[in-house]
Amino acid sequence: MATTNAQSVTFTKYHNDFDRITGPEAAGQLLCESGDGEQLFHEACIYHQATRSVIVTSNQLPNNTAGYEATSHKHIKLYRIFDDNDDEAEPGRSRYQELLFPGVHYAMSNGGVNYKQDSILLCAQGSQSADDVNGIVAVSLPTPPSAEAPAPEVIVSDFHGIPFNSVNDVIVHPHDQSIWFTDPCYGHGQGIRPKPSLPNQVYRFCTKTKTIRAIADGFTRPNGLCFSPDLKVLYVTDTGAIHGSKDVPFDHAGPSHIYAFDIVPAGPGSGEPMLANKRLFAFAPGRVPDGIKCDTMGNVYSGCLDGVEVWNPEGVPLGVIAIEGGVANFCFGEQGVLYACNETRFWKVQLNKDKVRGALLGL
Repeated sequence: MATTNAQSVTFTKYHNDFDRITGPEAAGQLLCESGDGEQLFHEACIYHQATRSVIVTSNQLPNNTAGYEATSHKHIKLYRIFDDNDDEAEPGRSRYQELLFPGVHYAMSNGGVNYKQDSILLCAQGSQSADDVNGIVAVSLPTPPSAEAPAPEVIVSDFHGIPFNSVNDVIVHPHDQSIWFTDPCYGHGQGIRPKPSLPNQVYRFCTKTKTIRAIADGFTRPNGLCFSPDLKVLYVTDTGAIHGSKDVPFDHAGPSHIYAFDIVPAGPGSGEPMLANKRLFAFAPGRVPDGIKCDTMGNVYSGCLDGVEVWNPEGVPLGVIAIEGGVANFCFGEQGVLYACNETRFWKVQLNKDKVRGALLGL
């Protein structure tokens, strides 16, 4: 299987079914690379079909200018990467532009997802100041792409008056547009948030009634989440092996797990769901599954320290799209394409055009 850089993208098969995913010509192509080694391609990773672009958030970058004391002199950038690089172009030269939204300079954005037409949701982790945006915010993508970005709308910023810890990842239920998100306490350990006032939990916000519920608990650090294609299962990753504070070492015996929950009605005729039958879906020792997605076949993909690992719906490991340096988050594009955030690099991975489609994307 060819790649543009054999030292950076390879394919390791654990099960014969992995061949259906990779196809005969699986390959990796470098779309962008930060010239100064900045970790510009870290999280969110949201595919925008209309402009064939991907929106990503950077890792936490140093900023020693005045005004950033509440984020321990760190900031996060938001980028839009255009997949307009053909096979003959020089690797790492696709267009990308920084997006600047008014009022979110200290929001420390992390995960995100498509929302309404030409808008996305972002997880605003917030800062140590109560004046800065935190929670789930909706932002409209500028059209044309070069236009000034409009101000964001704060969807939910607290749990009945208690501020969130540092919201991490978010998904939207396609039937009722409810918003589901994780809230680990990473921000405090990273010096960007106050001491936590809430447990490490998963929440559901009903956009119709404007009500919020804690829907799952018992995690060390809940992180990525996604629905199965039939919307009957919720998958949640726990990255508790990573504490968040630079002073706490990596815990090789800590959580590197994916859990599965059945989504069931709260009662007869109820429009409110409950989560039941929590079970261990997968364990990736020391590789901390982070961002997570399903394809339309029900296979589960997760960004890990060794790349993107893939399991079938029964939790059997199928293989690894191995990317040197690991992947925090990724997304599906069109015709079997997968885009992967690799910190200083942004990759386009071509999988089986005839088989691989991202679940719930309509692509």
